[in-house]
Amino acid sequence: MSGRTRFIIGGVLIVAAVVYLIASATKANAQYFLTVNELLARQDELVGKNVRISGAVIGDTIQYDPQKLELRFTIAHVPGDNKTIEAQGGLAKVLHEAVKDPNRAHLDVVYYGPRPDMLKDEAQAIITGHLGEDGIFYADELLLKCPSHYEDAVPEQAEGGN
Repeated sequence: MSGRTRFIIGGVLIVAAVVYLIASATKANAQYFLTVNELLARQDELVGKNVRISGAVIGDTIQYDPQKLELRFTIAHVPGDNKTIEAQGGLAKVLHEAVKDPNRAHLDVVYYGPRPDMLKDEAQAIITGHLGEDGIFYADELLLKCPSHYEDAVPEQAEGGN
């Protein structure tokens, strides 16, 4: 084999490896986002499967055991569609109403690790993990958005008009 042929084969193998890595990373990160209602409606088929969900943190339910690094809290259903959220007054308002509405679907969450600073009442929790057979969501990853970051922006958006 000539040096040029080896160079071409090596280049093709490198490109194939890069394409494979991009495809596998995209597939791993393209997890389906579910609302609390969607998760509960599909509970039987999703038990034990890795999923990503979103909900509003109910502050009164937050319990943290620093010895075990065990965090327990409950989230309430919030719409998953941005257009619906905007139509209902923005994220801060939607999170507030979700936490205050006792008729909303709720989901208990358990997370092991340090307590995040942004874990507060009415924060939006984006959680990756799995639903246990006991109906508790066991989180592997926990991301939080604090509603105070959105409170000031919502009136400006509404006042700004179209």
